[in-house]
Amino acid sequence: MTGDGPFDLVYAPPFVSHVELAWQVPSNVRLIERLSSIARLIRFDKRGTGMSDRVEGVPTLETRMDDVRAVMDAVGSERAAILGSSEGGPMSALFAATYPDRCWALVLFGTFASDRKAPDYPWGTTDEEHAAELETLGAWGTPEHARVVAEELHPGAEADARA
Repeated sequence: MTGDGPFDLVYAPPFVSHVELAWQVPSNVRLIERLSSIARLIRFDKRGTGMSDRVEGVPTLETRMDDVRAVMDAVGSERAAILGSSEGGPMSALFAATYPDRCWALVLFGTFASDRKAPDYPWGTTDEEHAAELETLGAWGTPEHARVVAEELHPGAEADARA
């Protein structure tokens, strides 16, 4: 937690996060400092990412959503605004719908209702695009993959920032 503003703000991070390493990425530092200037900012790493314990398989959306409640309970937050970024958005929306008494505001940034294209949702990826994305996961965790992801997340950043 950082900041001591008049309300609690829970930041549900995107796909990849690390609450400690975030302080080494200038754009993340600016975000953390700005949000902390207006609220008590509550950050966490989703189950299986960053400093959280490793898990077997993929946690369900409901499990990850309930982790938001557990984090709020652990820090004594009765009610908060929830900011869901990218992959953190769907679980934030589910949290707000499941626990309306614990969420007084919901902010969604760069997120999505689905990542797959459907007749009623033309913005997602096609089956072919999804298959191509899955192919790249074979390199997950390698130094080369980390370089590619860092360039995608921070194009044009200095080498030390990407590292």
